[in-house]
Amino acid sequence: MSTPLTQARIAMWSGPRNISTALMRAFENRPDCTVVDEPFYAHYLKETGIEHPGREAVLRSQPISAKAVAQQLLAPLPQDRPLQYQKQMSHHLLPSVPRDWMKQVTHCFLLRDPRAMIASYVRTRPEITLSDIGIAQLSGLFFQVAEEQGKPPVVMDSDDLLRDPERMLRALCHRLDIRFYPEMLSWPEGPRDSDGAWAPWWYKNVERSTGFEPRPAFDGTLPAELEVIAEQAVELQEKMAVYKINAEDQLS
Repeated sequence: MSTPLTQARIAMWSGPRNISTALMRAFENRPDCTVVDEPFYAHYLKETGIEHPGREAVLRSQPISAKAVAQQLLAPLPQDRPLQYQKQMSHHLLPSVPRDWMKQVTHCFLLRDPRAMIASYVRTRPEITLSDIGIAQLSGLFFQVAEEQGKPPVVMDSDDLLRDPERMLRALCHRLDIRFYPEMLSWPEGPRDSDGAWAPWWYKNVERSTGFEPRPAFDGTLPAELEVIAEQAVELQEKMAVYKINAEDQLS
């Protein structure tokens, strides 16, 4: 049995289009947890100048200063909700983002088949680079965290989660030494106050959801220019995937 929490913070890092919002829903449905949705997004857009859907709304909705964001992430948590879940995008972690705050957070990594991720991403933003999908940044952060803590951090494959939500969530909670709540398996339909300002462009599917649902089948075929990006992403991701948890981890 996990011990009662005092103050704990989990940063779940992933690329885009990776059921990361659905997983945020699962954690928000816990009675002990608050969630933070992509806190460095505005800083990322300001620093890079990249045009994303809803760019101006995002810039207005969050602090631009990465230092201010980091301070917010370490602010005291509500006494009745001592767990914080941070939905973090790896490509948002620019060199301008401070790193000291990260020492006070448990880092986890969420993976998805890069080809399927790319196919989903380009439906909303057609022109992309390897940097846009965050795999290189995710890999770099993974091995940095592994070196600092002397062991690989938790890695979960989103397809494994969709195939067996309860057992994979139990395994994740077991590895994080937190209690599993059945409430993580379903949630009310609709938007959340905690959703980022970018939700109207990216969250339509999850707003209709009430739990983890199978993805539409993907045949693995991409245009040639996207396949070049996918091949690079697959090579990087395979080095992390060897450490991913499985449903049996809850029994160890």
